[in-house]
Amino acid sequence: MTRTPTRILTLFACAVLLLAGCSGGGDGADDGRITLRFQSLAWQDESVQANKELVREWNAGHPDVRVEYVQGSWDSVHDQLLTSFEGGEAPDIIHDASDDLADFAYGGYLADLTGLLPARLKSDIPQRSWETVTFGDGVYGVPFLQEPRVLIANATLLKESGVRIPTPEHPWTWPEFRQVTKELSGDGTYGVAWPLKEPVSATLNLSLSTGGQLFHRGADGKVTVRFETGDQVVPRTVHDQVDTDHSASPTTLGSGGSDTLPGFFAGKYAMVPLGFSYRQQIEQQAPEGFDWQVLPAPAGADGLAQGVSPQTLSIAEDSPHKKEAAAFVDFLLQPDNMVRLALGDWMLPTGERALKDPALHTDEHGWATGTALAEHLRSAPAQSVRGYAEWKDKVATPALQEYYSGAIGMDELRHRLEEDGNLVLARYQR
Repeated sequence: MTRTPTRILTLFACAVLLLAGCSGGGDGADDGRITLRFQSLAWQDESVQANKELVREWNAGHPDVRVEYVQGSWDSVHDQLLTSFEGGEAPDIIHDASDDLADFAYGGYLADLTGLLPARLKSDIPQRSWETVTFGDGVYGVPFLQEPRVLIANATLLKESGVRIPTPEHPWTWPEFRQVTKELSGDGTYGVAWPLKEPVSATLNLSLSTGGQLFHRGADGKVTVRFETGDQVVPRTVHDQVDTDHSASPTTLGSGGSDTLPGFFAGKYAMVPLGFSYRQQIEQQAPEGFDWQVLPAPAGADGLAQGVSPQTLSIAEDSPHKKEAAAFVDFLLQPDNMVRLALGDWMLPTGERALKDPALHTDEHGWATGTALAEHLRSAPAQSVRGYAEWKDKVATPALQEYYSGAIGMDELRHRLEEDGNLVLARYQR
């Protein structure tokens, strides 16, 4: 095959650009207007509608900086973003989750937002939330939506049992929670159903309440895994509920959260630990007359603390319009707009002004309970650990699944999380 000389290729490329009005990469139009691409992972109808409405409002007020809404998917976002980064086709504004940012931040794909964000936004979001998007000396995303893990309970079964109903001010302890699930079991009902198809995040994040840390960073910056007493309370509770007390359903351990809802509605389980946003599915799918309520997760030595990986907005390092992208992020996360996004996703805003909105403090659908838990949310233990994804997939997930099913004991679980896990993490810290 004959190769076209480089000079001819160059002249041809220039001609194409001239015919296109000298606009390149989709960043501008013939009239010089800037176009920013905003990839959103909103998927619930209310959330998609809220995001698209805000994009339209921005475009109406900013004729020189147009935002194009691009629909993404949580199921494939990591691989899709990696491909777009490497191919130079990344969207300008990126919706993701904080626990997915570490490799992109360290890899140079995301812009450091330290000098781009307005003081208003920096001060409105508490430091504990900013810690979830801080890697090294840079800030690589804006945390804007978060959700605690809560107990969704069959209110009728709780009332009939006579057990104490916990509140954020007076939650159950982990031993009390175990006892309550025993009292709620019987006559074809389990006290609790743990959906642990993906057990690592739930186990680690809830273990913050019992003093668990698991990942320990040394003075040299390297991380090691130590599965200590505080880390063992939550997995031991689940194991004992399933294997000893028979107060937790063994069949749901391999299920996702949505898979437990039919059984929950049918009265097979009195409670299901779920993310706060599952309330929308429950409200939409519950049979008429089904009475449910939101309870705080159990508390341990560190109270109601639990880990969280907020949803985030980042800016691509390759974006030629970082200042304009930051201005759009600031608009999107104005307090009133943050409330709209939170209500659309049935989640909590990170912004302190937005959290004060009366709409988030109603008893209906448990909003007030969730909002009361916001101050207890902390950066998830694995947030800044390089190699966490491989450790989770190859070591922690199979080890926890085998432990919860009774195939291995606590000593073997500890050995695999520590010994096998540290071998994985070491490869990322050389």
